[in-house]
Amino acid sequence: MVGRNASSVTDFILVGLFPEFQHSTVLNFVVIFIYILAFLGNLLLIVLIWGDCRLHTPMYILLSQLSLIDLTLTSTIVPKTASNFFTGKRTISRIGCGTQSFFFLMLGMSECLTLTLMAYDRYVAVCIPLRYPTIMSPRFCLHMVTGCWIGGSISSFIHTVYPMHFHICGSREIHHFFCEVPVLIKLSCEDTSVYQLVVVVTSIVLLVVPFSLIIASYTLIFLTVLRMNSVKGRKKALATCSSHLTVVSLFFGPNIFIYMTFTSSHSPEQDQALSLFSNILTPMLNPLIYSLRNKEVVAALMKLIARCGVS
Repeated sequence: MVGRNASSVTDFILVGLFPEFQHSTVLNFVVIFIYILAFLGNLLLIVLIWGDCRLHTPMYILLSQLSLIDLTLTSTIVPKTASNFFTGKRTISRIGCGTQSFFFLMLGMSECLTLTLMAYDRYVAVCIPLRYPTIMSPRFCLHMVTGCWIGGSISSFIHTVYPMHFHICGSREIHHFFCEVPVLIKLSCEDTSVYQLVVVVTSIVLLVVPFSLIIASYTLIFLTVLRMNSVKGRKKALATCSSHLTVVSLFFGPNIFIYMTFTSSHSPEQDQALSLFSNILTPMLNPLIYSLRNKEVVAALMKLIARCGVS
């Protein structure tokens, strides 16, 4: 009994998704529905890529990694949020909060690096196509994917362990639907301005630098595309690049606002709305963005449907 009371003192309370919203039940059902679509869509894209040998190229390998990240990211957030809402148990242990924050940050940072590598892949393919097989070799792709996961894990570990040591002397209510570093910082009664500055500086390195590299890559790509004589080749390059740029905008826009401004400058409602858009809605949209205008993915899907129909 004593142990249970002691643990309840250190537990956090997640207020949930827009707690003041009158139709919260409908909202939570919509979020669960979006999660199911995101999960199935990304899982299908992974199956299509790894099940069709024609898609075993660097671009699609990186795309499968992006789908794996999105699938895992939504699974880190939504099941716990739904469980808390429908059971009425809104608490999360300190270890559980740290674990959720770690995986969320790791996956977010890995996605940032993966999107940057996807832009580099398209730059090599369009601007220096003759060297593409040499540069984007299977071994290099493996190193890139491994680097994304290791880089995301190290950075996430640092930014999870340090904030969890801040002393909390007031309310342990987290005005969010999951544990996230900017929200945890608001609970501390210590002066966290120095750490918030560190977060902003880190965000410049992990968000602005990759975003700048992506913009630079696509600037060079568009200049190369404009000089192409083949109309068909130009359209194919622009279709692939436009899909990636859409995903880049959906990812970097909300995250730059959340992590590159001090936590006191935006409200809990703004944090929740941006997180809902970036971490739940966007993972559902990504498979659609990449597949609807991609003939290779559509062909792999038709092949899978035909195979299922025959069997």
